[in-house]
Amino acid sequence: MELTYTKCGDYYLPNLIVPKPPKVGKYGSLYLRHIKNEHRAIYNTLLYSGKLSAEVERIDREAKHLMSCLVTDMAKAQGITEQLKADDQMAWVGRMNNIRVAAEEIVFEELIYN
Repeated sequence: MELTYTKCGDYYLPNLIVPKPPKVGKYGSLYLRHIKNEHRAIYNTLLYSGKLSAEVERIDREAKHLMSCLVTDMAKAQGITEQLKADDQMAWVGRMNNIRVAAEEIVFEELIYN
């Protein structure tokens, strides 16, 4: 990254551009908040090198993909089918919510808060 300067009176001031915040969802936002509050050195290194947005977007993408895979695999392993959804919607919703929460715990542990 090359700095340029603008002359204002007798002084040269750097032309600084504030980086745009990354466009991410829930998991990227949680990761960003976590490294900003708990791992300040990592946050500053990524920010000053210009790689913060790309890293947060990557974590968000990976977390969404992992959630999708985990929910699908856990639902298959527990025998949750479309037939159960048609027969007993409340049981299906309850079991799927439990699976989603368990999968989210794994995502948080593996990608967000490690």
